[in-house]
Amino acid sequence: MSTSATRQDIVVGVDPREDWRPAVAWAADEAHRRGLLLRLVVAVPPLHEPRRPGDLPRHREFEEAATRALEAADAWVRERQPEIRTTATLLDGVPAPTLAGLTREARMVVLGSRRLNRVAEFLSAGSLAVPVSAQAHCPVVVVVRTARSTGQPPYLLVGVDGSEPSQAALALALEEAELRGCAVRAVAVWQPPVFSLRGRDAPLDTERRLLAETVAGWAEKYPGVRLSHEVVTGSPVEALAEAAEHAEALVVGRRGDGGYLGMRVGSVVHGLLHRAPCPVITVPVEERP
Repeated sequence: MSTSATRQDIVVGVDPREDWRPAVAWAADEAHRRGLLLRLVVAVPPLHEPRRPGDLPRHREFEEAATRALEAADAWVRERQPEIRTTATLLDGVPAPTLAGLTREARMVVLGSRRLNRVAEFLSAGSLAVPVSAQAHCPVVVVVRTARSTGQPPYLLVGVDGSEPSQAALALALEEAELRGCAVRAVAVWQPPVFSLRGRDAPLDTERRLLAETVAGWAEKYPGVRLSHEVVTGSPVEALAEAAEHAEALVVGRRGDGGYLGMRVGSVVHGLLHRAPCPVITVPVEERP
């Protein structure tokens, strides 16, 4: 398997049925910052068997729309950022597993999001955010189409809980912040128990101390990045989504084990893919042999 140091392209999924510009713009900016190749791709699902009347014309129509979208996206990037190297590829295959397969060699994969609710996502054949994030071997960025610049000082928010996945998320957030010239805000969420015989402040103080210890070493590795940290209380999904209100992106880690896709991304990550007001970067921890 390739390491992140040898992966040399930014892959972006171009959706011919939706506005692909937010995701492509995000990916192009990332490719420019890192000096990497930008690979624009569309995966065209195969025809189902047995075929029904009209399947072949619809399939050809989708292929033509996909080709037009790729050509338009490539031209748009070249006009916007002519210094970026690009390729445009039409792939045969079911979109989610096909794009997930590309994560083995990519530095990062970028997708747009239609922000479906969970039921709609389950029923939609075109929903990619959760299945690709769940199976990815590299960071996956899900770009919210409604995300807007806030005019506030730029920062990346990273969810930290002391686990190995959150350490991977913190590492990527700092690397990304160094490239962008922005700050990093590390947030841990403490969910107070419903009933407790101990004082409320004691476990909260412990959480604050653990968070400070977690980020201390990273601050030394990235002295040029302004790194702040805080503990907030509440539901992890709601608290992180609220804290990310003005963030450039929210970075979270995930462990790549489990079966059902929702479980593989974890309930918090799954919830943030639906609730976060900014792009969400999911960072996988490589499974150990």
